[in-house]
Amino acid sequence: MSAGMSNSKKGERENKMKNLILKLKIWKDQSGQDLIEYALMAGFVAVAAGAIMPGVATSISTIFSKVASVMAAAAA
Repeated sequence: MSAGMSNSKKGERENKMKNLILKLKIWKDQSGQDLIEYALMAGFVAVAAGAIMPGVATSISTIFSKVASVMAAAAA
């Protein structure tokens, strides 16, 4: 094997290790976890309110539709 081949393989291994470390850091990162938990809790409360009070269901549906359209626009 030539020296160039071994250096490229070594660089490839280093890149794989760096990618693995970055992936592990992403799994460890929990900075957005609280926001997601609060959003899920608000969704559950809204669904429960809609089930208990049918008159509120249309208002809740309208709010969720508006939120969905805003998020779709933000993603685009």
